[in-house]
Amino acid sequence: MSLKKTGGVSAFPTRGGVHAPHRKNTADCETVVMPPPEKILLSMSQHIGAPCVPVVKKGDRVEVGQLVADSDSPVTAPIHSGVSGTVMGTTELLLPGGKTAQALIIESDGQQTVHDSVRPPVIDTFEDFIAAVRASGAVGLGGAGFPTHVKLNPPDRDAIDTIIINAAECEPYITADYRECMENSWDVVSGVQTVMEFLNASRVIIAIERNKPAAIAELSKIAKTVSTPLRRVEVRRLPARYPQGAEKVLIAACTRRKVPAGGLPSDVGCIVMNVTTCAFLSRYFKTGMPLVSRRLTVDGSAIAHPQNVRVTIGTPVKEVLAFTGGLKHEAGRLLMGGPMMGLALMDGELPVLKQNNAILAFAKEDPDTTLHAATTCIRCGRCVQACPMNLTPPSIAAAYSAGDLERAEKLGLLTCMECGCCSYSCPAHRPIVQTMRLAKEALRRERK
Repeated sequence: MSLKKTGGVSAFPTRGGVHAPHRKNTADCETVVMPPPEKILLSMSQHIGAPCVPVVKKGDRVEVGQLVADSDSPVTAPIHSGVSGTVMGTTELLLPGGKTAQALIIESDGQQTVHDSVRPPVIDTFEDFIAAVRASGAVGLGGAGFPTHVKLNPPDRDAIDTIIINAAECEPYITADYRECMENSWDVVSGVQTVMEFLNASRVIIAIERNKPAAIAELSKIAKTVSTPLRRVEVRRLPARYPQGAEKVLIAACTRRKVPAGGLPSDVGCIVMNVTTCAFLSRYFKTGMPLVSRRLTVDGSAIAHPQNVRVTIGTPVKEVLAFTGGLKHEAGRLLMGGPMMGLALMDGELPVLKQNNAILAFAKEDPDTTLHAATTCIRCGRCVQACPMNLTPPSIAAAYSAGDLERAEKLGLLTCMECGCCSYSCPAHRPIVQTMRLAKEALRRERK
């Protein structure tokens, strides 16, 4: 399908990035619904911000959609049960980033009885809207996991003129957002209209990489039917180059605006939302069912039958793998998320979290997952060329190695978004992005 026929407007050029192989093997795989498991484990930390605290106890009966954990912190999102059954107690989880979190264990009764609190919210004011978004448990479903009600309530709401719906999905393998666009396009646009109305924004840009022509065509067609002279909805075609979906890169590509160092999208009049989050909110406003399930892409060289699967949040990863046919090769690496920014799992015991969009398993013999010994930096500058934030990663890494965190910060350490383009492009196989993460953690500890 030619780009002329797909519709949409081309994006503005942006700096850096890499041409990572797309490998969208599951793009044509319609979502399959996995039955709820016999037991779910609901981590109390499923978002950026303060972890939740259980509001139910061992022995309590719970139902689908029932609130089971919450927090008084302003940056948090409540957690709901995806099964009906009995609370068996709590356990401690070791999360992929190395932190621990409490988790509720809920044993299903197989009935999937819906709780009587599940009903469409009544929304008359902006305050009602934000309260409803919070009550839904929505977080960024593209991987970041930032609580959506916080994002949609910026300090200066009147300064927001542009909402960007992120459907770029630039990570290799992952097609969860693409399937949302193809299977639920009207939910996407309905969510767009609702958010646009309550934030009083004059423009919405749905941003998609140009390697997804069918989604561009589908959403362009619908966008034309809902656009008005005062509220414009447009689809913008992005280059198929990683990391087009990164928030600051996306804003530059769609608006030419530059988010200042340490700043937020709202500082330049923008709010960026993941496309699946937007579609989920549309469904929540109609049904009242909170975030209790999500779509995952299950793929990789060790996966027997790659596919997109809708799973109950809290389902152990090993059960998702079993549902998709298991592994055809022994897995040398198991990831939660994509190969560029995803996190490695020790095993399949960890449950699916709200912000997970993929489970990838790679065979031990897969050459793409072979670890190479790092050699001396040859000063080729490829990492500098690839950095979308215009940083000089070797200089920051050298400052950290020398124990000079102040210099590392001055060189832009906190501007790094950990996209991994530096490590991907390095011919010496140096762990540059890993060093950036260590340096950030060291800086946080120093400031405590």
